[in-house]
Amino acid sequence: MYQFKSRVRFSEVDSQLHMTLPSIINYFQDCSTFHSDSIGYGIEVMMEQGYAWILSSWQIIINRYPKFGEEITVSTWAHGWKAFFGYRNFKLEDTEGNLLAYANTNWIYMNIRTGHPERIPKEICDLYKCEPALPMEESSRKITPPAKGTGITPIQVHRYDIDSNNHVNNERYVPMAMECLPEGAQIRQLRVEYRNSAVYGDTIYPVYHQEEDLLKVSLNDSDGKPYAIVEFQLAPLSDQAD
Repeated sequence: MYQFKSRVRFSEVDSQLHMTLPSIINYFQDCSTFHSDSIGYGIEVMMEQGYAWILSSWQIIINRYPKFGEEITVSTWAHGWKAFFGYRNFKLEDTEGNLLAYANTNWIYMNIRTGHPERIPKEICDLYKCEPALPMEESSRKITPPAKGTGITPIQVHRYDIDSNNHVNNERYVPMAMECLPEGAQIRQLRVEYRNSAVYGDTIYPVYHQEEDLLKVSLNDSDGKPYAIVEFQLAPLSDQAD
């Protein structure tokens, strides 16, 4: 397991001084890159060898959003491999060890020179030293896009959305989808399936549909094909003051 401690910054909170969901995602993403770097297989090494870990899906459950100034610990570990897929858990805890948020993710080992996945070599698997999976009810990495929905204003991909893989970073799709949320909505679970990579200059067309406490957003290209599908499980109205 790899972990690091931090303190919730003003740049990471919303108008109520609670950490935002995109900030939680960035902490998890940073923790995974720090983990890989600590075992000698960081981003620069992978780029030199022509490989990258490409995120296929998120499942994040939030028990409580930490507040501005609160001290937190972020942890991650690999818990399994299958062909070109790697499986990784995350958790976010307060100083008392209370579980604030936790996640399961699926990653693809990608040859960035060919653009195709490759089976993960045993020596790479051994570097990560798998640990038992977090006890949680894992959802499928696949999400069915909404069959019908309401569109909102298209979103232009900007330079600041692009990461070292020269496409939109996985975290950036989530705030795009959050534009479809009703005012005051509180997210208890997030699922994301990534299907295609948007790049600088692309236009993303969000389409959403809500049924009770479940809201799905398909972030589409101009032909209606999803770059990513985002699913929000919202807290019941009676719980949203918690």
